Amino acid sequence: MTITKISAGRMRGNIVQGFGVEILYPGFSLTGDDSGIGPIGRIDRAQVQPGHLIGMHPHKDDEILTYIRSGEMLHRDTVGNEKKLDKTHFMMMNAGHTFQHEELMLGNSPVRALQIFLRPNAPDLEPMVQFHDFVDASSENEWRLIAEPTEAPLIVRSNVRVFDAHIKKGTQLGLPAAADPGTAFLLYVFDGAIDFGDVTIVSGESAFARRVDDKPIAKTDSDVVLFALNPEAEVFRGGMFSGNQKRMG
Repeated sequence: MTITKISAGRMRGNIVQGFGVEILYPGFSLTGDDSGIGPIGRIDRAQVQPGHLIGMHPHKDDEILTYIRSGEMLHRDTVGNEKKLDKTHFMMMNAGHTFQHEELMLGNSPVRALQIFLRPNAPDLEPMVQFHDFVDASSENEWRLIAEPTEAPLIVRSNVRVFDAHIKKGTQLGLPAAADPGTAFLLYVFDGAIDFGDVTIVSGESAFARRVDDKPIAKTDSDVVLFALNPEAEVFRGGMFSGNQKRMG
């Protein structure tokens, strides 16, 4: 069994000026042919100052999970939704063939969040937006299913399951059962530090494994996101943000 450590994304912007984001293309740590890994296109770890507006902008052929860990934002879109999002109010934008939205940061503290760009099974799907209100901000020492193709609180039109957990220091947590023999896992640390097999990953870093016997162990209290996916699944790699990107020098 091999576990591959994936470094944090490259920082863009400046939080002092309102907006900073680490943009992670996880596939570049595994291969030069694809910036993503199967259904996972890109992961943005953002910190945005209150009052900052990310103006109306388009998405196409992206399945986008908004995952907030602190602060709150107001989402508006071109199909008439206006919804406050925070650490218990999640959103999936299934952009499909045409979609635009904007985000206004609310409150008095910075928004710290992930924008997770997943790849759809096919291009030009019908656009839709989903919201789900969780009772708790996180699930302590057990996996909480957030998104998957059929039965999760949020539906993603791709062969991937997305979980999260808050893992207390010293806790060892086994991974969910694989959906099929081709299942692999990407473990992303939002905050904290995790020992996973022979690698240690900290905030912004992740680890990829195809067959896993080892159980992640939290070195500190940690917030993590887990993707269970088939890297060989049929996906559309031409999405506006989730699509395959050429390696930049």
